[in-house]
Amino acid sequence: MKKPNVLVTFDSMKDANCGYFSFGKGLGDALIKENKGKFKLNFYLFKHTQYLFNGLVDIVYLSRLDRLFFKKKNDFDVVHLSDQTCRLRPGKVNAKKIMTVHDMNKVHLKFSKPHRIKVYLKKLGKLISQCDKVVCISQFVANDVIQYFPEAKEKVSVIYNGADKLIPDEKHRPDFIPPKPFLFTIGLLSVQKGFHLLPALLKGNNFHLVISGKETPHKQTILVEAEKYDCLERVHITGPVSDEDKTWYYQNCDAFLFPSIAEGFGLPIIEAMHFGKPAFLSKFTSLPEVGGDVAYYFDNFEPEHMQEVFRSGMIDFTQNNRAQEAVAQAEKFSWEIAANQYLHLYQECMLNSDSN
Repeated sequence: MKKPNVLVTFDSMKDANCGYFSFGKGLGDALIKENKGKFKLNFYLFKHTQYLFNGLVDIVYLSRLDRLFFKKKNDFDVVHLSDQTCRLRPGKVNAKKIMTVHDMNKVHLKFSKPHRIKVYLKKLGKLISQCDKVVCISQFVANDVIQYFPEAKEKVSVIYNGADKLIPDEKHRPDFIPPKPFLFTIGLLSVQKGFHLLPALLKGNNFHLVISGKETPHKQTILVEAEKYDCLERVHITGPVSDEDKTWYYQNCDAFLFPSIAEGFGLPIIEAMHFGKPAFLSKFTSLPEVGGDVAYYFDNFEPEHMQEVFRSGMIDFTQNNRAQEAVAQAEKFSWEIAANQYLHLYQECMLNSDSN
């Protein structure tokens, strides 16, 4: 019997420092491992990223002409568009179509003008209308999709992302080794990540703060806040770091901080919790779904409130020896679990197709 032919698009894997890259690599590897012959898997990639999956899966190379006419439009039973930026449009393929929506941050941030948000919603709504299933990476994102596109409610489901358990190289040392003790965070230095709120947490203690990630002009705001709290010499902005560096910082930090107000999921939280670290997060967007009852949450961003949450949280985590609880929370999220849920959804699409 011929295996169903499935195409999974991973065409957003251009920048190794972006979230879509981590998502594609994690899910792609797990789909190959967990498929166990159920489907004939094909991945849609840029030519320069073909090395990522070690020749273990058939590759369909992206062409700029695919937006006009996709030559293989009739070759697949199921097409999974793995993010909502999809260069391969759902209308260009004749198959059951699934799209993963990672976030709708644009509607929560105040940077875009109303007419730009209107255009954004119209474009996303069209993509959703052309798909048979819509997967959201958190319940928070699912609620957003249903709020703005209530007609799509019956096709929306939630599949949480996984997270690779980072393995430290005991011989590795990053170029910058902070004095101990230190706190760590990682991500794009954008306003919505909230890193400018963190120097306030250094008041009244001897912690250093390491912030890693792609720099933007917002870096200056962070440094101004550090100067305000008289801790400029204890705030260290490293720029982008390697996986080995990131792993070292997770392993050696005293706590992980993530006060973001715009997250579809929150992968770094899980990476930190795998090392049994206390996590201090904003209570907004998807973060409580990821941190669960083990993390500590900022209900608002008033410095005094944040300082008290941090102080009491550090005491609680240490006195109650909650490191294993953090590890257990992280292990609820794995790419194997996510891959099996996606494979089940592919099968469900096939069954619906057969019954039509």
